[in-house]
Amino acid sequence: MEKYNADNVRQWQNEIALGNYTAFRELFDCYAQKLTQFAFSITRNKEAAVEILDEVFVKIWKNRDNLAAIENLKTYLYTAIKNTALNYLSQKANHHITEPFDFVNISLAATESPEQEFISKEILKKINDAVDALPPRCKIIFKLVREDGLKYREVAEILNISAHTVDAQMVIAVKKISEKVSMYFDTFPQKTFSKK
Repeated sequence: MEKYNADNVRQWQNEIALGNYTAFRELFDCYAQKLTQFAFSITRNKEAAVEILDEVFVKIWKNRDNLAAIENLKTYLYTAIKNTALNYLSQKANHHITEPFDFVNISLAATESPEQEFISKEILKKINDAVDALPPRCKIIFKLVREDGLKYREVAEILNISAHTVDAQMVIAVKKISEKVSMYFDTFPQKTFSKK
């Protein structure tokens, strides 16, 4: 869950456009971790992910005069990270990548939420295994929606696909994960509780 709302982001955009470096730093701090993880999920290289993040934010600062005109900054940032990461891979491979998400390898981050305190490590491993077994595009969509909290239309814009495709891929992801996890739960002996 983000600690900043859309009003904060809009205010930062306006202030950055006027040259306010403090607002720029707050924007960077708000999105840096998730954007770096997103870049890493594409490049599988930590140093490259950090460089990609830096490159995107340097461009934002250099072109700050135009920042206030961007309607959805979160979508803009994810799209910029995706494009920069794909450019990095294309340059590294010295050829154009036609299916950019075929190599994506994502595992859910183990966050310390109240719900996850009740999930055993074994169940979390089963869930991560199920996510890892998803088809590449399905996996990246699942990560952006469930882990990064993006809306379907934002994911659609970032990946240049339709919102219907995002919805369909989420249905596939949830179904496949549910099947793997439910098979695990079926192995537990059932307890019955009676009123006394």
